[in-house]
Amino acid sequence: MKKHRWSIVFLIAVGVVVNYFDRINMSIAMPLMQKEFNLTPGQVGIFLSAFAWSYALLQLPVGPLLDKIGVKWVTRVATMIWTAACLLTAVANGWGLIILSRVLLGVGEAPYFPSAAKAVGQWVPRNERSKAIATYDAQSKLSNAIGAPIIALIVTEWGWRGGFIATAVLSFLYAIMYWVWYRDPHEDKRLTKEEYNYITQGGSQSSEVASGSAIQNIRYLLSKRKVWAVFIGFAAYGYSWFLFLTWLPGYLATEMHMSILKSGWYSAIPWIVGTITEIVIGGWLVDRLIEKGYNRTRVSKTFLVIGLLFGLSIIGAAFTHSANVAVFWISMALGGLVVTSAVAYSIPTFIAPKGTVGTLTGLLTFGNNAMAIVAPITTGFIVQSTGSFMYAFLLAAAILIVGILSYAFLLTDLEPIESADSETMNKRVISQ
Repeated sequence: MKKHRWSIVFLIAVGVVVNYFDRINMSIAMPLMQKEFNLTPGQVGIFLSAFAWSYALLQLPVGPLLDKIGVKWVTRVATMIWTAACLLTAVANGWGLIILSRVLLGVGEAPYFPSAAKAVGQWVPRNERSKAIATYDAQSKLSNAIGAPIIALIVTEWGWRGGFIATAVLSFLYAIMYWVWYRDPHEDKRLTKEEYNYITQGGSQSSEVASGSAIQNIRYLLSKRKVWAVFIGFAAYGYSWFLFLTWLPGYLATEMHMSILKSGWYSAIPWIVGTITEIVIGGWLVDRLIEKGYNRTRVSKTFLVIGLLFGLSIIGAAFTHSANVAVFWISMALGGLVVTSAVAYSIPTFIAPKGTVGTLTGLLTFGNNAMAIVAPITTGFIVQSTGSFMYAFLLAAAILIVGILSYAFLLTDLEPIESADSETMNKRVISQ
């Protein structure tokens, strides 16, 4: 049997790499931008969070939009928007236009992860889904590992504008690639009948249609305890994730007194660790244990809790002045955290009522990416007022504890949530 479904997973994974190249270019270039625009640490935090203003807020409407219009056209349009945003940043001549371009980048990239989760729900059977999601989600870490030194080299040679031009070109090439290759399963002529049957019989959601309005579906999902469990846990993970994503190069450059190029190489180490742990543990090992007969809920909860516990290693980085020691603890923290990311992203494909995978993924991604607004700004002002990253790291650890408690005590199971219509009908039957 051919495995065309994995070419779709690969296509999504390439998009994640491009997405994160577009996002980290500002954190790498920020020391030069800070000098050119005379920015305080607090203002740097605002610059670094601007992308998330639109990205986080649009997660709520993007999910229902995907469920109504579909993956293909929403993502096609989105790739062109984020390409334009990168180019706009490169030619901007003032801080106001730079912030506007980052907000536009958030608009363009907002649909991508809900789109990816919905595509995997359509293309990949349930027994392969954790591995598929870990495969593409891990690229958000790999792109930092390879992107940080590459963009640092470009910025060092051609200035901060050169970094944004490079990512604009890369984004445009991916937009063409996606337009040519992606199709929904039922219309893809490269998909054999044998593989199509394997996908659909394995739990594909390609034929499911949402009922009810977007607001009704969101309100219904928020009435479920296990939705709140994942929402809180994913948001707690997001705070530390976005702290590292936006501030790690700046932390190494300012607190550890590194050059931009050296901070880029050091920044790559935790992301390499994260890439390996997500693919091997969050993807392969989770699917392997479930194939061996272990309960999916128990396996998922175990990895979610242990992953966030490893995230508490960030405390070690709070009390050191050694770059090597700091990178060790941050690598430990990030290596654990990203395992929870792969598991959390797979949960909507298991528990969402019919036709609402995009809506639920958008809801969870909204909670996660709201931290992309909070973490950079909070960190910036903590550093500005204390002159140190210590309290910023300790706050991240405290938020992780909230996430651990949520996964441990609120997440009941990973069984599909009954649709609102079915639940209403069952209540009527019981009442009669």
